[in-house]
Amino acid sequence: MPSPQPSELAALPYAPPPDRGPEIAYLDASLLLVNKPAGLLAVPGRGDGKDDCLLRRVQAIVADALLVHRLDLHTSGLLLLARGREVQRRLAGDFAARRVHKRYLAVVAGRPPADRGTIDLPLAADWPQRPRQKVDRLAGKRSLTRYLLLGHDPASNRSRLALFPETGRTHQLRVHLQALGHAIIGDRLYGDASSASAVDRLLLHADQLRFIHPASGRPLCIDSPAPF
Repeated sequence: MPSPQPSELAALPYAPPPDRGPEIAYLDASLLLVNKPAGLLAVPGRGDGKDDCLLRRVQAIVADALLVHRLDLHTSGLLLLARGREVQRRLAGDFAARRVHKRYLAVVAGRPPADRGTIDLPLAADWPQRPRQKVDRLAGKRSLTRYLLLGHDPASNRSRLALFPETGRTHQLRVHLQALGHAIIGDRLYGDASSASAVDRLLLHADQLRFIHPASGRPLCIDSPAPF
């Protein structure tokens, strides 16, 4: 069965999860880390009915919270927010300089060729099939992902991977794993329809952030166990 076309996915109604208050993993006077559920926009989307998002839910409780980075709609896990413009500027600079270390957990189809490896494939927007991205060796921006095999289930022929993106391109992890031949389970945009229909969400979760606290100067490491 073929995968849904990007235009079909874009036409699906936005159905965010119920608002039971943000799940705050860490909070102090300078910043906070929040667990974004799958299916919730990080910021308001374009078009009617897309105002509900993680940022607005957090600001209802922490009024000075400002987003520092984003996660895809269908990806869950840790998001870092700054309290105030100055902290936001400093943390954004840390992201740009790759001083913030991110780890994701994913469940993928099959077993990768090695227990650990690096995917080094340039990515670019696939304009005729927006919002898809694609490997583009001529015009793409350099994109680098390291992976570590955590386990493989022969019965389902699925693997759990720890993913370490060295760059932050749109859909980077999803496209890189598809290009490796091991699409993330539940990926309706880059996986096959049978895989996507077998679960009710994309099995990709941002489970750790490590960085230097902008106020104290001390290392901070926050974990968020994957809900799958």
